[in-house]
Amino acid sequence: MATKEKKAQLIDELQEVLAKCSIGIVADYRGLTAADTTALRRKLREAKVELRVVKNTLARRAAVQAGRDDIVGLFKGPMAMAVGYGDITEPARVLTDHIRASRLNLSVKGGFLSNRVLTAADIAILPTLPSREVLLARVLGGIQSPITSLVNCLAAPMRGVLGVLQARIQQLEGK
Repeated sequence: MATKEKKAQLIDELQEVLAKCSIGIVADYRGLTAADTTALRRKLREAKVELRVVKNTLARRAAVQAGRDDIVGLFKGPMAMAVGYGDITEPARVLTDHIRASRLNLSVKGGFLSNRVLTAADIAILPTLPSREVLLARVLGGIQSPITSLVNCLAAPMRGVLGVLQARIQQLEGK
C-alpha cells in the first residue's frame, strides 16, 4: 500500500473517531519512555479509553473533515490523544490519576467534548465531577423531594385526627 493511501486511511479512521467520541484529551507526551506509554495505554484501555499518538497534520485534516474546525489548534507539537466514548469524566480521571501516581512528565494541553473545546483547566476539573450515575441519583432525589413533602403535608391533618382519636380511646379505656 502506498504512503498516500495509508495516510488517507489514517485520516478517515481519525475522522470517524473524532465524530463518534464523547471526549478527547490532548497531551504532550515528550519525555515518556516506551514502558511509560505502554503502562498508560494499559491503564486507559481498562477504562475503555483509547490512546493514540498521531501526526499533527493528519489530525488536523481529520478534524476538518469531521467538521471540527474548532479543535484544529490543539494539534501542535508532539501530542497523544486519549479518546473516550462513554462517561466524559472517566478518561480525565484515569489520565490524571495515572500521571499523579507514576509522576509522569505528561502535560495536558486541552481537549474537546462532542460540542465544545476544553482548556487544560477544564480537563483538571473533570475528575472532580461526580459520575453520571451519582448525578442522575441527585436529580431523581431532587424531583422526588417535593412530591414526598406534598404527601406529608396532605397526610398531616389525618395524622392529627388519628392522634386525637387514639388519645380519646386511651382516655376512655382508662376510666
